[in-house]
Amino acid sequence: MRASLPASSQPRWPRLLLLSLLLLGAGPGPRRGSAFYLPGLAPVNFCEEEKKSDECKAEIELFVNRLDSVESVLPYEYTAFDFCQASEGKRPSENLGQVLFGERIEPSPYKEDKNIRWASRWDYILESMPHTHIQWFSIMNSLVIVLFLSGMVAMIMLRTLHKDIARYNQMDSTEDAQEEFGWKLVHGDIFRPPRKGMLLSVFLGSGTQILIMTFVTLFFACLGFLSPANRGALMTCAVVLWVLLGTPAGYVAARFYKSFGGEKWKTNVLLTSFLCPGIVFADFFIMNLILWGEGSSAAIPFGTLVAILALWFCISVPLTFIGAYFGFKKNAIEHPVRTNQIPRQIPEQSFYTKPLPGIIMGGILPFGCIFIQLFFILNSIWSHQMYYMFGFLFLVFIILVITCSEATILLCYFHLCAEDYHWQWRSFLTSGFTAVYFLIYAIHYFFSKLQITGTASTILYFGYTMIMVLIFFLFTGTIGFFACFWFVTKIYSVVKVD
Repeated sequence: MRASLPASSQPRWPRLLLLSLLLLGAGPGPRRGSAFYLPGLAPVNFCEEEKKSDECKAEIELFVNRLDSVESVLPYEYTAFDFCQASEGKRPSENLGQVLFGERIEPSPYKEDKNIRWASRWDYILESMPHTHIQWFSIMNSLVIVLFLSGMVAMIMLRTLHKDIARYNQMDSTEDAQEEFGWKLVHGDIFRPPRKGMLLSVFLGSGTQILIMTFVTLFFACLGFLSPANRGALMTCAVVLWVLLGTPAGYVAARFYKSFGGEKWKTNVLLTSFLCPGIVFADFFIMNLILWGEGSSAAIPFGTLVAILALWFCISVPLTFIGAYFGFKKNAIEHPVRTNQIPRQIPEQSFYTKPLPGIIMGGILPFGCIFIQLFFILNSIWSHQMYYMFGFLFLVFIILVITCSEATILLCYFHLCAEDYHWQWRSFLTSGFTAVYFLIYAIHYFFSKLQITGTASTILYFGYTMIMVLIFFLFTGTIGFFACFWFVTKIYSVVKVD
């Protein structure tokens, strides 16, 4: 037995020590505290002329970044024309995001109106933005509809699957079991390696990299770390995260390629490192050549291009190799059922269960939950408007992930019931087809909302749009594949298979 001392006789030295420390910290004399501001949140102090110091400025300087036009996507430096002259002074340095967006910051001869309150400094920009009052209602309406449809899909799937699993297990427990039917019939082929497994695994690796990058960037933006006041911070954060996330890309690509039965691991890791990033960089470089030829400030300097290549080759590629090493080192993914040696013949499919109609239908619902936000995002890129509603954007991102997952799982279930077990590529393309609707909307936006003229501006618009479409395709396709992979693994692990 252990005896405990009464409260009055227990040792008091811990409390005395704590009291002594508090007294030392609260001793006589003034005490100075130190603190720090999170990135993007540190304010600048201003005061009256007679009270100014190194830590408190008296004048509010205004800087200029570029000259834009509604008839062109080509930005120019503020001093590119004779009627705009910058004042002499120290020129602030731009971050990577500002350079990529074509901003060249220079001091201006203008001064800020001191009568404007600090809390109201953005009001004139926000009030000048068209359709701002419509966005709140439209976003909420879209989210309610998507959540309702997602709930209905989830309820239908859960009820139907529960009945299927109960019926299949009950049939196995009876002596006179009937012939198998439905999705259980293809259990011996459901995990058969897909065609072009190398390419699919590479897409999954790049998509995972983009998915994590997008989530972390939007999460930081919601917390205020990437404030619109800190221009270029969003793009800088995204690029840095993409570079540092090479390890998950290599790991995912290697793991799935090995589970597909692939053995050319060197080719796999090289394609993961260079295929999708290489396509994006090639498109970006061609667009940059056009910007150089037009003399635009958006043309990336040669030194910055070298720095981007250095980040890619010296950091991202080695991290991808490290991730691939650990991915290939682990055992292949263990599936709940065995794969038959002879592939099962797929019966004749109806129109709705054929691959192409299902893929086309699969992207409608995910696109429906983003097209409103897409309008404002395109406005911020091409119409030079401020985008600041990162909280709603993060919420739409979560809804998009859920909608892509549920829509792809639903169509995957229908195809399995039709005894079509080729789900790997179909799940990726079904969810990824949302990017095709994105492209169609971007074309509609170009002809109906913009006033862009000139061949160079048109080529630049569609060139950069293709980069966004490719990134969005990999992003949504990866979500659909992972959702279906989880779904297929789950349902075949709870069914009794001889």
